[in-house]
Amino acid sequence: MFSAVNNGFSRLFDHPNLGKLFLRLTFGILLIFHGEAKIQNGVGWIAKLLAAHELPAFIAYGAYIGEIVAPVMIIIGLLTRPAAFVIAVNIAIATLLVQTGAFWSRTNVGAWALETEALYFFGSVAIMLLGAGRYTLIRNPRWQ
Repeated sequence: MFSAVNNGFSRLFDHPNLGKLFLRLTFGILLIFHGEAKIQNGVGWIAKLLAAHELPAFIAYGAYIGEIVAPVMIIIGLLTRPAAFVIAVNIAIATLLVQTGAFWSRTNVGAWALETEALYFFGSVAIMLLGAGRYTLIRNPRWQ
């Protein structure tokens, strides 16, 4: 009985390209909210963090690429894998700058303190491994 239910469920929901589209849209749209905050408030605070680590302040502008440009590319399916790589690097650097001491911490509800960062990092790695799938605005597979 369980096998029949599982087979029926699998046949009904076996749409990997649609799953890739949902993953890309969800991931890209949610990350753009972070980019919107950078547009509204600037990246000066990031430049100060970089300066405190003796890194050049211009690197802060990479947040616009990692939180606006790359998510839009993922949403439309343009150079999806490289865009996902840019996001993974962006979130890794952001985590190292802002949340280094929180690696072993948990929130007051028991969640890992770096849960959101991990979700964005591993989500971008998953998109990098999966690719864009069939449903993109870019028809040339070399540009997906």
